[in-house]
Amino acid sequence: MNLSGPPTCEVRVPAPIAAQAADRPLRPVWQNALGGLTFQIGTGQARLFAKWAPAGSGLDLAAEATRLSWAARFTPVPRVLDHGADEDGAWLVTHGLPGESAVSPRWTADPGTAVRALGAGLRALHEQLPVADCPFSWSVAHRLERARSAGLDVPTDLRTPPIDRLVVCHGDACAPNTLLSEDGSWSGHVDLGTLGVADRWADIAVAGWSTEWNYGPGWEQTFLDAYGIAPDPERTNFYRNLWDRT
Repeated sequence: MNLSGPPTCEVRVPAPIAAQAADRPLRPVWQNALGGLTFQIGTGQARLFAKWAPAGSGLDLAAEATRLSWAARFTPVPRVLDHGADEDGAWLVTHGLPGESAVSPRWTADPGTAVRALGAGLRALHEQLPVADCPFSWSVAHRLERARSAGLDVPTDLRTPPIDRLVVCHGDACAPNTLLSEDGSWSGHVDLGTLGVADRWADIAVAGWSTEWNYGPGWEQTFLDAYGIAPDPERTNFYRNLWDRT
């Protein structure tokens, strides 16, 4: 599986990101499989984060800005400072949140604490975001439609399991997108570009899967216990298969 992570070689700083940084310290902190980059601007509590999506990458930072602005009323997510686009790509600048990624060296060295925070944090996100007020979808039908529009070959005969519970899903609930406080509790969520209403197992299945990618085998049950839910092999297998296909 092609995973995202800190850049392993020197990256070019796009002009709009350099302009946002001005004379403040600037460093790349993350690169995803589609070529998107995240930079940290400044340090300490005043730090900002600037995301860059190259033209043609398929990353919709305007959609993420809209979702962040909506979700920020209900749960800790980055506050949008600026976003825009030019012929080379798009950018999104947000205020930093307290805490550090659940896959920072500190927390990969303490996977038990990190995984419990992932489960508790995802459950809190699902409880805090109001389904009735959410204007965004992440349903199976919506995801398949988007995948086909992007030219992906996706099946037409998927047998979707009955919905367990509709929530506002994160949309990419992998471990790197949860932030942890000094005491090991969750402090916020980032990268909500596909946030939308769906069965909660669309998030749970992938979040549990990511514990293996980021901490090694054997942590999924700890995650489920922290979320407060029993295993569901049928829904887990379905939503992992859907994740791979879309």
